[in-house]
Amino acid sequence: MTQKAMLIDTTKCMGCRGCQVACKQWNQLAAENTRFTGSYQNPPNLSASTWTLIKFIEPEGDPIRWLFRKEQCFHCGDPACVDACPTGALKKRPDGIVWIDQKICAGCKYCVHACPFQTPHTDHDTGTAKKCRMCIDRVDNGLKPACVTACPTGAVLYGAREDMLKVAKKRKAIVEKQTGASVRIYGETELGGLGVITVLADKASVYGLPEQPKKPLLLPRWLIGIVPGAVILYGMFKNFTGVREKAEKEEKAKEGQS
Repeated sequence: MTQKAMLIDTTKCMGCRGCQVACKQWNQLAAENTRFTGSYQNPPNLSASTWTLIKFIEPEGDPIRWLFRKEQCFHCGDPACVDACPTGALKKRPDGIVWIDQKICAGCKYCVHACPFQTPHTDHDTGTAKKCRMCIDRVDNGLKPACVTACPTGAVLYGAREDMLKVAKKRKAIVEKQTGASVRIYGETELGGLGVITVLADKASVYGLPEQPKKPLLLPRWLIGIVPGAVILYGMFKNFTGVREKAEKEEKAKEGQS
């Protein structure tokens, strides 16, 4: 199966949030109660009911510069969330899409803590973790993700990963020639090659991204289950032996008195 990817070009994004609304509508995600925090970014962060979000970035020391970035799951080539999940609810498809099977998610939050980008969030109503699933219902029926179809500037594209990289490299050459800025293609090789490639016109840290994202040190799935179980069994054994030793001492004491 062909490896697919989404391309986000921050140099074309105008912060309209059409993608953000389209994601809410297609996935029937609930609205959130928010308040003004001094930024037009709304809501402030991703959540179990906000799977894509336009980040409004005002670089320090440059009061007239405004940057936008579409934030969502990166669908990593080597996903830490999949490695951390003890139930197998986190799955990576052959086309690269990483999704959560809500039927078997235990709500353990291991994926929440394992993700280098803090993407999955716990739904407090269902107790399960949720995040962008790249509109797999649309993709499986030959359609593009809802956010892609809603973008009016062509800042969000979807297709074969190889083709998306070609578009990103071409755009990088154009922007660098026109502006003299150093453009980075974020996700080309990071974490096994991301399923969401982003064209950045500045350092990743300026956009709120780790310069070199890394997987956290994780225990193997089977060990995650064995360690707590071993601790519980050890505690039961210690308790049993303690009770037994106490009973034997009391019995000997009675024999001594008689």
